[in-house]
Amino acid sequence: MKKIDGHAHIVDTIAGFNGKGRLNALGNGYAIWDDGDLIKLIEDGYGDKDFSAEALLRYMDANDVEKAVILQGHLNGYQNYYTYLAMKRYPDRFTGAFSVDPYAENAMAIVRRHVEELGFRAIKFEISQGGGIHGYRGQKTPFRLDTDPHVSLILSYLLDYPGFVVTVDYGNFDQISHQPDAIANLARLYPSLDFVVCHLSFPHADTPHRLRAELSMWQEYPNIYTDLSAIQDIDSPDSFPFPKSEANVRIAKEVLGAKRLIWGTDSPWSATFNSYEDLATWLEKLDVFSPEELADVLYNNAERVYFKESAVTANRQAQDPVTEHLNLQ
Repeated sequence: MKKIDGHAHIVDTIAGFNGKGRLNALGNGYAIWDDGDLIKLIEDGYGDKDFSAEALLRYMDANDVEKAVILQGHLNGYQNYYTYLAMKRYPDRFTGAFSVDPYAENAMAIVRRHVEELGFRAIKFEISQGGGIHGYRGQKTPFRLDTDPHVSLILSYLLDYPGFVVTVDYGNFDQISHQPDAIANLARLYPSLDFVVCHLSFPHADTPHRLRAELSMWQEYPNIYTDLSAIQDIDSPDSFPFPKSEANVRIAKEVLGAKRLIWGTDSPWSATFNSYEDLATWLEKLDVFSPEELADVLYNNAERVYFKESAVTANRQAQDPVTEHLNLQ
């Protein structure tokens, strides 16, 4: 069955940053945060201090994954330009989102460059307290996506690009960044934009009522989707074929329907906890979806949301003078 990995990462140079400080590459796929937390970021054989576009393609080709959506995150550091180069080099395999700190002085100049010059048609906000903006900016001054003027300035600009995708990682329910209700407000305020919430709103099988209630906030807004990436890690321990994740996905199908769910892996980090093969095949081992629904979750939904013709055309037509000057391929 055809697949699109709807949530993946590539890393040219590890540059992670969040409330733990800076992520420092050590080699052999390991990295250490400034607070001393050591992590295995990249599976053996897939990169020493980087996880290249070609390494992701190795995962994909070995598991019959046709395309991937490359997202940004504070774990790896924003890989915006490397993502642009990967989309240009492999236009039939990759699309992607860029990220910007909305509080940066030149935030709008960064947004305009990525949209108007580089052809991006998706933006990722990782605002989580655990791994994103709230971890280093929001402790004393928490902000909401649906009322913050810096975010509103960006979203208002994006209204000139109907169908633009806004992807959000807002962290676990016990973090001040957790904002499922803000997503509902944004979908109402910006009906011409598509919103994708990462990681199924951070589900836990032992609190099914919370997950059902949060997803129900989005029922009446057809421009809200959610991806299923890394939910095995969030609700761990859970071993293949991931019964806890199955229980959470059943609730998601019940509340939102199969056409609003997007499969993804959150590689490379998640592939160090569970193999990419297991992450690529677990949904096919379950009886949650009919064959038609499974095709939607594994391929059609990501194709419809992220691989819009306007997005593909915009990136293929993008002309970046830096790329041309340095002869980057």
